[in-house]
Amino acid sequence: MEVMDTQNLDVQEQQKFDEIAAGWWDPEGPFRPLHDLNPARLKYIASRCQLANGQVLDVGCGGGILSESMAAKGAYVTAIDVATKVLEVAKLHLLESKLQVNYRRATIEQLAREKPDEFDVVTCLEMLEHVPDPASVIEAMACVLKPGGHMFLSTLNRTPGSFLLGIVGAEYVLRILPRGTHRYDRFIRPSELSRWLRDTGLAVMDIRGLHYNPWARYVRLGGDVNVNYIVHAQRPLQ
Repeated sequence: MEVMDTQNLDVQEQQKFDEIAAGWWDPEGPFRPLHDLNPARLKYIASRCQLANGQVLDVGCGGGILSESMAAKGAYVTAIDVATKVLEVAKLHLLESKLQVNYRRATIEQLAREKPDEFDVVTCLEMLEHVPDPASVIEAMACVLKPGGHMFLSTLNRTPGSFLLGIVGAEYVLRILPRGTHRYDRFIRPSELSRWLRDTGLAVMDIRGLHYNPWARYVRLGGDVNVNYIVHAQRPLQ
């Protein structure tokens, strides 16, 4: 039996997502924003690196929306999460999509010990704000990345605007996210994220704001990082 590394695991967060796991692939359900955001995020990732035939790791994969999208682009995807029921939903959906994704219940810290310098691309979208020590996650992700490899992260900025839109608006007014999905104190400023990336030896290549209109279900990338943003970093060849 595989032993779970629980050092950087928030059990309440794990249980919260397990409780609503069954609705992961419902585009009108509790994960509707992920379905709406995924095409724009996938397009951004695919425009900045080669996915086809690449070894790709999706950290905090959830039910596999991004994982399957990258597999459909021809990537060899390993996807990890700590929520058992969520992973069961992800694996079950492969029967419908007929795609291949290697799902594992593991933390990135575990994988860093097992597979250093293994992956061409590492993604971690909307996960960093759900762990006690996001800097540890970034350090471990840098470890599994090959020299020259690409890393993509998205999260919420810690600003009044993100509190109003990401928590009050999304969870209480529009109710497109379950209440309690986010904690404002765990939101991450781009300056903090950039510093953690540089501390691991990675170069920050690009930062873009992700602008989401939940009424029109429209997403665009731009320069304003006040609420949600995505970062591209790269490990130097030497």
